[in-house]
Amino acid sequence: MVNKADAVVIGGGVIGNSIAYYLAKYGVDTLLIERKDLAAGTSGACDGFIFLQSKKPGFDLRLALESTRLYENLADELSYDIEYRKCGGMILIETEEQLKAIIELVDGQRKTGLDVKLMRIPQELEPILSGHIIGATHSPLDAQVNPFKVVLGFAQGAKRKGAQILTHMEVQAIRTRTVRGELKVDSVITERGEIKTNTVINAAGVHAPVIAKMVGLDLPIIPRRGQVLVTEPLPDLVTSLLVDAEYITLKLAPDHRGTDGLGLGFTLEQTASGNLLIGSTREFVGYDRRTTYHGIKAITQNVLRIAPALKEVNIIRSFAGLRPYTPDGLPILGKLRGVEGFIVAAGHEGDGIALAPITGKLIAELVVKGKPSISLDEFGLERFK
Repeated sequence: MVNKADAVVIGGGVIGNSIAYYLAKYGVDTLLIERKDLAAGTSGACDGFIFLQSKKPGFDLRLALESTRLYENLADELSYDIEYRKCGGMILIETEEQLKAIIELVDGQRKTGLDVKLMRIPQELEPILSGHIIGATHSPLDAQVNPFKVVLGFAQGAKRKGAQILTHMEVQAIRTRTVRGELKVDSVITERGEIKTNTVINAAGVHAPVIAKMVGLDLPIIPRRGQVLVTEPLPDLVTSLLVDAEYITLKLAPDHRGTDGLGLGFTLEQTASGNLLIGSTREFVGYDRRTTYHGIKAITQNVLRIAPALKEVNIIRSFAGLRPYTPDGLPILGKLRGVEGFIVAAGHEGDGIALAPITGKLIAELVVKGKPSISLDEFGLERFK
């Protein structure tokens, strides 16, 4: 059992493993702790979207653009196939009201630097779309990956660079000490013993508030369930990542619940193995990860309205994951006032896969250099006060 580390990362999802990799890359003696298996939580129950068009114009989108640039060479850097494919993505528009809102969104995204355009006949690019779709946006920069492989790629890369990863170990407490009137991280207590450290990175996703409570801090992160359907493997049916305008509304206006009570928005991607992933809901049901008949039926009806050509396709399974939701839809990143050495990287909701590389890089820079190359001030916990 390890009893000392320069930095302890709590959480074995895509964010935690990315941070562990970049810390180890800097030569930091790093230990990652996961209470179950790697990718056992949110990262193992999501789609593989690296979708830039769902990001708010400004700092949120700029961070996502930087993350996309890291993704382009990540498979080679990690020596691991993450099934990265720059396939492009579309936001589907069904009404004139949606069109007006999307035009405003596209204008802001272009000013931030995103390559995105409006299409009047999206069926020319994606023939499975219903004729009632009156338009779409399209960005060639949107991409997809295999979430499991991204997690495992980061984990293996971290271990090759000297990081240690301990699974099936639960954090029970974080001890602090007072130095000249300031509270500082001193050690992490697990069921297998104490680990001395001066730096703890809380990357525990929907469980990040539990970890924060151990040092007397509150995080405004709650779980939001997303249900997804998986089809049988199919020949190539879609080339792009597809979402509808309602999905964007749910993403950019976190308090919006939709008219169905499920927070239902349309998402569709075809994986490298040929399966379609069709989603998804955004439900506040606590830590309940079960799928529901109501949710599956709603997703099915929604996809047939938008892509009726899928009527005869077989659904082989469904799954649900919990997304770490924050009140403004943005993650909480950086140091927390009140406890020196305690850093948070959580609350990404549906952006964990897209923002994983840049989150890992910037948090590692914060630990090693004291200041990241891109300011994280916009993502500080203080914004909620």
